Amino acid sequence: MRASTENGDQERDRDGGGGPRAGRRGPRPAGAATISRVAEAAGVSRATVSRVMNGSPTVSPELAARVRAAAEALDYAPSPAARRLALGRTGTIALVVPDLGNPLFQGVLRGLSQAAGKAGRQLLVAESDEDPEEEVILALEARRNSDGLVLASPRAPAERLCSIGERLAPFVLVYREVPGLGAPSLSIDNAAGVRDLVAHLTGLGHRRLAYLAGPPGSAGNAERLAALRAATGGLEVTVLPCGSMFDDGHAAAPAVVERGASAVVGFNDMVASGVLTGLRELGVGVPDDVSVTGFDDIPFARYTTPPLTTVSIPKSELGRQAWERLWALMNGEGGGYNVRYQPRLLVRGSTGPAPSR
Repeated sequence: MRASTENGDQERDRDGGGGPRAGRRGPRPAGAATISRVAEAAGVSRATVSRVMNGSPTVSPELAARVRAAAEALDYAPSPAARRLALGRTGTIALVVPDLGNPLFQGVLRGLSQAAGKAGRQLLVAESDEDPEEEVILALEARRNSDGLVLASPRAPAERLCSIGERLAPFVLVYREVPGLGAPSLSIDNAAGVRDLVAHLTGLGHRRLAYLAGPPGSAGNAERLAALRAATGGLEVTVLPCGSMFDDGHAAAPAVVERGASAVVGFNDMVASGVLTGLRELGVGVPDDVSVTGFDDIPFARYTTPPLTTVSIPKSELGRQAWERLWALMNGEGGGYNVRYQPRLLVRGSTGPAPSR
């Protein structure tokens, strides 16, 4: 349809001696000018107009200025769809996360969406439901339908990610660092966060801890567990299989009581919030009988009963920084250096002195 309209304009221009005939056509509506009319007004080819509208550096500044002046005079605006086709871009970026129900990823989503929106880009979001193989399939599909990809806390094994890295480029990794992957990463120092939690708990006299472990494929879970096992000072750490959701933490409460732990370290705040409720239903006081800690500082961690002691990470900032790196990669620049953020301990009401046995 566009080619037909443009050809028709050329025919009418020739009929009218190079300009529109007011008696036959009347004034053109705003924005109805075509690329052919801009080319004619600027004295250049349609291809030159297209290159200027798409920001090509191959057109001289003087010629580009002439084309833009003609486009402005005619109130010409290129079709967004045609522009994306000419540039070979979709105008969309993609985000793949393990679980959209986790407020941790909603924070990243918000930061990424806001930053990309300011640059006129749309965001495609998909979740893998904690399935590593589904995650790989979604990542490849999302990348085919976008100009770049952000993978948040991917569950796929490192070697699997490396094997598909070239097909995903450009992409940015969030909440995980994979050596040799060739993509910039924004991660969290999980070990430092766990050390802060352990120091806080041992300072309160706790020596018997229960760790409610996260999903098996989670790199963050592996790092937190390793830091707990490396803790010294006569600690006894019991690892209980759990998960990442409220229900998982709630279901783990009886096992926490059975093991006689005086403090719980939850994989994340949702698990910790679930075990808080489960312990209360069992008649166990928090923190009088058992102290509970989480990880992430999701928005409502401070509103649990009692408020949750946790470590805070910059969720929205991770999303904004992911966009900055992805935008650079999409424009042929380097993605910058990897960043590992230090979490910050927030002591609230869910932790207290270890009870005397």
